[in-house]
Amino acid sequence: MLKQVIIVRKDLKMPKGKFAVQCSHASVEAVLISDKEKIKSWQKDGAKKVLLKVGNEEELLKYYTSAKKLRLKTVLIKDSGKTFFKKPTITCIGIGPDAEEKIDRVSGKLKII
Repeated sequence: MLKQVIIVRKDLKMPKGKFAVQCSHASVEAVLISDKEKIKSWQKDGAKKVLLKVGNEEELLKYYTSAKKLRLKTVLIKDSGKTFFKKPTITCIGIGPDAEEKIDRVSGKLKII
């Protein structure tokens, strides 16, 4: 089974709207760079998405690097800093869709938001 994970920094304390938009950016951007056959299979099975949390930027970047090392389609989302944030800020990453087992090797120990 395929899934997608979005990993978000909890230290930023984003308002609900900003949080939703950043997660949406991560999901869409990750799909846009993913293999078309994986996307079709993922959609057919319900397009499973899991939202996970990390404590800070350093931790987020660790998961980003781990996903890249496993050759998972991964995107890093940086807010432009024009509304809630005063400067450009890394907020989250999107991984997949890809095999659940492969993604879990990176994010399997994280807590769901």
